[in-house]
Amino acid sequence: MINSMDIIGFVYTAIALLVAIIPHEIAHGYAAYLLGDDTAKTDGRLSLNPLNHIDPIGLLSMIFLRFGWAKAVPINSSKFKGNRKKGTLIVALAGVCTNFVLAFLFSIPFAYSYLKGYNIANLFQEILWYNVMLGVFNLVPLPPLDGSKVVASLLPSDVEYKFYKYEKYFYIVLIALVFSGTINKLISPIILKIINTAYLFGAWIVWNVLNII
Repeated sequence: MINSMDIIGFVYTAIALLVAIIPHEIAHGYAAYLLGDDTAKTDGRLSLNPLNHIDPIGLLSMIFLRFGWAKAVPINSSKFKGNRKKGTLIVALAGVCTNFVLAFLFSIPFAYSYLKGYNIANLFQEILWYNVMLGVFNLVPLPPLDGSKVVASLLPSDVEYKFYKYEKYFYIVLIALVFSGTINKLISPIILKIINTAYLFGAWIVWNVLNII
């Protein structure tokens, strides 16, 4: 039987996922747009509509495995102004950086509401968690994750070409690592370290800067 707490928990998780996924994807598209590529904008990926960004398998992975991915943002690096590799690096890191910034920002209302005993602290904690999770997971250097674009941007052009040529095979490797639990073992310590740092940051801001406790 479903009770009110289950419903609230589901709503909190849904909100947290949206707060993590949508800004991440918009950041990719907007960074590309600023660099001269309007592909994401034309494709509707600068929209707040979650249906434009959600990948069904990635979403289910986030719900049940606590890490996952969204639909890849279409990028045409040939449209970038200036250095293509530098542009690729900036666009790849834009989403991850957005997630980490959001995690630390939401650590502040989390710290305050937790210390006050407010139930809304659970929502802020979920938002913090999913942003850190999405940020760290996307740094894994396997396609289609952002980490693979970071690696590709640092490779010589001939090696980069081969990397992209065979990237579809890396997808299989990623899926195998995810569902075997290997990825979880590798990135969980990093996720927890960042989350704990965010907790400390939020508490410090509440106590020493805002002086509201």
